[in-house]
Amino acid sequence: MNSLQSNSFLIADPFLKDKSFVRSVVYLCLHNQEGSFGFTINKKADYFLEDLMADFDSLSIPVYAGGPVGTDTIHFLHQLPHLIPDSQKMNDNLFWGGDFDCVKELITAKKIDLSKIKFFIGYSGWSAGQLANEIEEKSWLTSYADNDIIFNSADENIWKKSIKLLGPEFIELINYPIDPELN
Repeated sequence: MNSLQSNSFLIADPFLKDKSFVRSVVYLCLHNQEGSFGFTINKKADYFLEDLMADFDSLSIPVYAGGPVGTDTIHFLHQLPHLIPDSQKMNDNLFWGGDFDCVKELITAKKIDLSKIKFFIGYSGWSAGQLANEIEEKSWLTSYADNDIIFNSADENIWKKSIKLLGPEFIELINYPIDPELN
């Protein structure tokens, strides 16, 4: 996939050294002439949702470091539009946000499948033209988004599985060291 668009993956180049994005995969929710916005889907934060918000005691729901911007905000992707009103459709079975009070009620009442929702603190954002420049500089590879990778893959496998989406000519990237000088 060569074009940059909403509902796609940004896959960090194996040599990208930015601490926020080393071996990361960003689900791109929005890309337009004004900028780009998404969430890093494979970098678990060092705390749980209960550490950030009341009403989630003892549930140990993981939170992901969505990106270095707006780290005082919580967002979520899910596959539960029939349960969570006001969700924004990203693709046929992926939705962003919705009524957070409803989410709290559903989780507390154990009426929600936690494998179908992923929480993020902060987000990844780019101003107009910034992400296109980073792609031109070869910092990112782009692929179509795969819901199965977002919700059903172990965090440590997400980057590798996303690389495989690019086709067989990219498979060797999986084995590249983070620092080529160590090779």
